Amino acid sequence: MRQTIFAAFFEFARTEVAMCSAGIALFVIGALSAKNEIAKARSLDKLVALSNLCFAIPLAVFGALHLFGPQFVKNIVPPYMPWRMFWVYSVGCALIAASLSIATRIGIRWSGLLFGIMMFLFVAMIHLPGALRQPDRFIWTIVFREMAFGGAGWLLAGNAIDGWRGRGKSALITVGRVFVTLALIVFGIEHFLHATGLPGVPLQKQMAEWIPGRMLIDYVTGAALLGAAGSILLNRKARTVATCLGGWILLLVLVIYGPVLIAALSEPGSAVKVEGINYFADTLLFAGAILALARATPRSDADSAPSYSHPGDPDPKSAVATSGG
Repeated sequence: MRQTIFAAFFEFARTEVAMCSAGIALFVIGALSAKNEIAKARSLDKLVALSNLCFAIPLAVFGALHLFGPQFVKNIVPPYMPWRMFWVYSVGCALIAASLSIATRIGIRWSGLLFGIMMFLFVAMIHLPGALRQPDRFIWTIVFREMAFGGAGWLLAGNAIDGWRGRGKSALITVGRVFVTLALIVFGIEHFLHATGLPGVPLQKQMAEWIPGRMLIDYVTGAALLGAAGSILLNRKARTVATCLGGWILLLVLVIYGPVLIAALSEPGSAVKVEGINYFADTLLFAGAILALARATPRSDADSAPSYSHPGDPDPKSAVATSGG
């Protein structure tokens, strides 16, 4: 009996240990890869330099979930697809590979492209059919979230040093900007309609009552999301505004989702722990998507451009050809 309990505990405990370990490992790898760029960047561009790091860490966390906790995700695989566990493990390996590529800036041209395609397939095969079958604001939030993540992957691919050129680059960045901006609009509106949920990606979990000014936090976040969307649509200081929004979401990850994560890890149930890790990583990935949008947005004459340009940033002279700016 004791051995059975221990085996069951180890089977579930290893999931959250693997997820946390993968996140920490990618943080170290990504930080080492980005340290020179962060050091050379000035002012707000230091936040832009964190885009790959913020994007890669959650992918590693979710990849570890697929590999070490397949019981949590296997039911998401459409029932008409054969070899359900094969797809669970394949997606896990793909996420780990993409996280390493994006963190080290090696082969982002392909990893960003393929990650985006995978996200769009998830939307078409899983989330959108569910949203149409049983309409619910949470499943629609997931639809726009996944499309934003896929779009951000294409932004990274189009904006990479070894990225695509010409029409391919322009198409990737344009589509990526559209999907991320759509998510900003939808999430911004939701923050005003449901002003007690956790900020960033508005899902089921609510902010704890002890958090001071929790409704104000949601209203500020909603206004920031809508303001950034408007800035992008009007092409007015879009890079600066998107960078500030990415920094705000990243701050929320640290001061709001950090305590949520710690509280979840202190709970006895494995499912609660995994949920807390997922919320933290999910919002960090959203911050990475917004910073990827900022990186792919050329500096306009209205922006105060610092003297340092990141490797892979669009040439301001080709702004119109790249992204309509």
